[in-house]
Amino acid sequence: MISTLLLLIIYLSFISLGLPDGLLGSAWPAMYKNLSVPMHYAGIISMITAGGAVISALFSGKIINRFGTGIITFISVFITAITLIGFSLSHDFVVLCFWAISLGLGAGTVDSALNNYVAVHYKAKHMNWLHCFWGVGASIGPLIMSAHLVNGGMWTQGYRTVGIIQCCLVIVLLISLPLWSKNAAQKQQVSTKTDKPVTYRTLLGIPGLKHMLIVFFCYCTIEAVTGLWGSSYLVAKRNVSPENAARWIALFFIGITAGRFISGFLSMKFTNRQMVRLGQWIIACGILALFLPMDSFLMLTFFIIGLGCAPIFPSLIHETPENFSSRYSQIIVGMQMSSAYIGITIMPLFFGRLAGYLDFSIFPLFLGFVLIIMIVITEMGNRSIDVQKKILSDKTIK
Repeated sequence: MISTLLLLIIYLSFISLGLPDGLLGSAWPAMYKNLSVPMHYAGIISMITAGGAVISALFSGKIINRFGTGIITFISVFITAITLIGFSLSHDFVVLCFWAISLGLGAGTVDSALNNYVAVHYKAKHMNWLHCFWGVGASIGPLIMSAHLVNGGMWTQGYRTVGIIQCCLVIVLLISLPLWSKNAAQKQQVSTKTDKPVTYRTLLGIPGLKHMLIVFFCYCTIEAVTGLWGSSYLVAKRNVSPENAARWIALFFIGITAGRFISGFLSMKFTNRQMVRLGQWIIACGILALFLPMDSFLMLTFFIIGLGCAPIFPSLIHETPENFSSRYSQIIVGMQMSSAYIGITIMPLFFGRLAGYLDFSIFPLFLGFVLIIMIVITEMGNRSIDVQKKILSDKTIK
């Protein structure tokens, strides 16, 4: 009962994690005029937020191991709530940049904390559904902002509404703090805390870990580049109207959310590695379909790519305690999240510059190239991990 109740609270927390993610993009057409700044300044706020997330995710392992997942989740969501209220009270771009730092710091820590907790304490289906709930939050945020803007309101009201929702969750998390320790005692789980401090250099020496960090970077590159530049590719190279391009790219995110719901059931029959491979090959099918001359099929193409993306991130995270031991999983998940955020921060900008020098026709080629690297590195990492496990198994038998 305690485990189920706590899982529901974790699901709610991941909805709240997704809520702010779509706010900036949906509000920026109104924000930049109100702030009297150039339109491309949205990228500055986005990169500052992502930078804060990289830092907090990288150091989250040691902080969480010291204070516990429940307390860190509570503090992180509290910081996020205050930050969103701060956004709603700000009318200066520089002030928003300062608030963006705390938004990233809060998001990176809670992301790492909850991902590892579910990976250690729950089955793979719950990890997939957890990220499905993130998609729900990421979809609701823009709807809240749109409702305020359509009715003649200000973008600040949209941020304030989401901030108030986050404040309500803070109260729920505060009340639920005793559940975290009770759940651990009830399950009698082995502690994930390390006996002595472990350095990142030592962890990077674990067979397969460097490979998996690259895999996280590659996956988030595919997701971020598709989400940000897919519509531009449709308009520039496939002669799709901007209105239809926006709707068709929305299918990419719908595909991710729906795919993770379906993946929760598939994970009962397939292993995490099989789910990752399945996702990679579905993405490959979607990318190949971009080369087809049939424009009418483009709408489904981005949905297919989204379906392929769906199981990869949750399955990789859930496999972490199995691959690298639950003893170090919290710190390693933080490293993986940092690698993911670096990909999200850098690669969309890199592709934008590359497409500017060359042409947007490289869009499917770029995605295909990154996917091939991800597939190769994934299998290399799995092989290294399996070899290490066999060595340890042989030593145990002897």
